[in-house]
Amino acid sequence: MRSSNALEDAATKFDVQGLELDWTCVCWDANFRWENGALQTWQFRGTRWRAVNDTSRQAFIVNSYRVLMTRAKQGIIVFVPEGSAADETRSPSFYDGILTHLLACGFESL
Repeated sequence: MRSSNALEDAATKFDVQGLELDWTCVCWDANFRWENGALQTWQFRGTRWRAVNDTSRQAFIVNSYRVLMTRAKQGIIVFVPEGSAADETRSPSFYDGILTHLLACGFESL
């Protein structure tokens, strides 16, 4: 039996573009993080994060989050992973900054 209250499919920004969904859940990763008072764009290459300097690539990352966050009609859940001090590619500071910024924008923490 299918349930309307279960996560049945995960979808990328390409899958949801143009859709209206009742509820969405977005996982916010370290490629778009709050640092030095602004949202910064990053990409993971090799074994580390690198700042994105190309303006068209920056716009692509920003637009990806815009698309994902504007699909919901009733509500959205934004999941911000916990960082790990044992893994420098998942530093807690990346995710703490994102969470702090989202809370300052009016999101509620559960």
